[in-house]
Amino acid sequence: MTDETILTNAYLVLPDEVIHGTLVIRAGRIAEVQRGRSHASAARDMEGDHLIPGVVDVHTDNLERQVQPRTNARWPSRSAMIAHDAQCAAAGVTTVFDALCLGDLGFDQGRGQTFLDGVADLDALTAAGVMRSEHFLHLRCELPAADMVPALDPVADHPLVRMVSLMDHSPGVGQYRDIPRYVTMRRKQTSMTVEQVESRIEELLAQRERLREPQRAWLLNRIRHRELPVASHDDDSPEEVRRNLADGIAISEFPVAMEAAEAARDAGVAVIAGAPNIVRGGSHSGNVAAADLVRAGAADAFASDYVPASMIEAAWRTVEQTGITLPAAVAMIAEAPARMARLPDRGRLEAGLRADLVQVRPVEDIPVVRRVWREGSRVA
Repeated sequence: MTDETILTNAYLVLPDEVIHGTLVIRAGRIAEVQRGRSHASAARDMEGDHLIPGVVDVHTDNLERQVQPRTNARWPSRSAMIAHDAQCAAAGVTTVFDALCLGDLGFDQGRGQTFLDGVADLDALTAAGVMRSEHFLHLRCELPAADMVPALDPVADHPLVRMVSLMDHSPGVGQYRDIPRYVTMRRKQTSMTVEQVESRIEELLAQRERLREPQRAWLLNRIRHRELPVASHDDDSPEEVRRNLADGIAISEFPVAMEAAEAARDAGVAVIAGAPNIVRGGSHSGNVAAADLVRAGAADAFASDYVPASMIEAAWRTVEQTGITLPAAVAMIAEAPARMARLPDRGRLEAGLRADLVQVRPVEDIPVVRRVWREGSRVA
């Protein structure tokens, strides 16, 4: 058959086991998963590498790194989007949720433009058919930000919006609970003095008191008709998890404290942990280690956050660090996030699903991505 691709002599990472076998692709879908080696003349030898499902990354803000590669150097937005897409595909991420931030708390003024440009560029490049990976929009809504509502309202019904998260990056809250650490971070990022940063903190806390709750209620009401997956970001307490669940928020994204993650686990709330946290051996913000969440059974999926290449490496390192099986670890970067994002057509090596595939060769302790297919077509 002309529309058939046979990949053989591979270790296929299935949902419950790893087998040495063959995978057959027809019309962009997985047609067969077979044990053993194919002797068909057209079969492509995978040389004993692993074959895993294409990675589903429900939260990456890697685009921001391409838009602003240096503090004072802003890159043309469409070029940045193309570079971002290429990096994702090369990392084996075939489904990308571009996590664009809506709302500025006074230290990231360029993010609003990144959001506006990102939506426009994604529309144009998707329509042109040049994206290697499939991209959706994940709207990261900064609840205490004065400009969040006018930013969200025009795009709330955009067809590529497939996930929304509620954020609060105010000092003293969530990820930034440690105020002295926050002051030090902001001083490194800006030319502000300690006094100026502390003054800004006072302004932000007053703004949070005034805006957070009414804007939270407005946001949940605005997107209710879409029935989108909604996540809370940086949960720091069981009370916050339970309150969110009561409002229909059933995903906890990057909980910063073990007690919050355990409360989510016990309540049936899906938990997303940061893949870079695994690769680096801990949180860059001094919060709970992702490996500890996995050991506690309090993490369901990984997201790349700021490094797309961290996803597959995190899966392999999680096996080393926690003792879970490779199929369970791969599920955390493919099947579980696909389920959270309500994309039932991908995330597993199973007949009938999309042929989003990654060929991986472990070299010492690093899994190296060698080839990537999206719907049966080679993209990297």
